[in-house]
Amino acid sequence: GGDGTLLSMARAVGDLGVPILGVNLGDLGFLTATTLDEMLPAVEAALAGRMAIDERMLLSARHMRGGATVGEHTALNDVVITKSAMSRIINLKVAVEGGHATGYRADGLIVSTPTGSTAYCLSAGGPILFPTMDAIVLVPIASHTLTNRPIVLPATQRIEVTLMTDQEVMLTIDGQVGVPLREHDVVEIEKATGRVRLVRFPRTDFFSVLRTKLKWGER
Repeated sequence: GGDGTLLSMARAVGDLGVPILGVNLGDLGFLTATTLDEMLPAVEAALAGRMAIDERMLLSARHMRGGATVGEHTALNDVVITKSAMSRIINLKVAVEGGHATGYRADGLIVSTPTGSTAYCLSAGGPILFPTMDAIVLVPIASHTLTNRPIVLPATQRIEVTLMTDQEVMLTIDGQVGVPLREHDVVEIEKATGRVRLVRFPRTDFFSVLRTKLKWGER
């Protein structure tokens, strides 16, 4: 499939340590870098131990309401809190390790892994992070406060995002799972215990994928 298929599989088996070989049948294929013609040679090479394996961190997101857990989710790319189509600017309060960090008046907030830094995070003005590092990126979406810039946190930090707006707001996991939020709901986000293991050809490095797929650094 495409990157969306790989994201779904990563959430399904990420904590099992099962290696995933992504074969691109979609459009971009940033995560699924292996082509259909390369599939059988890639499987044979993987079984022979000749493929490289990249370990990617996951995010764990816990949706809280009134002190009770409403739902728990795992993300490979990002956890996004965003307003619906008809809502106005929303207010979010962010705490890091239990201490107040900042507030956002914006269309939403992206909390991204390094893997997700080349996805929605990048489109919203976030930095590109090397995908195998451990870090968490906070990127506001169309912030009403110009000083609210993207920030990179250590992956050891626990983040709490509280919705301070009584509007239609969605919690989205990897752009595939959507959950409605209510005013004063809290989303607790931290590094998950499991890791995704992505299989790739040793000759395929991150920078060549950036140049080929995203035209990085080209005029």
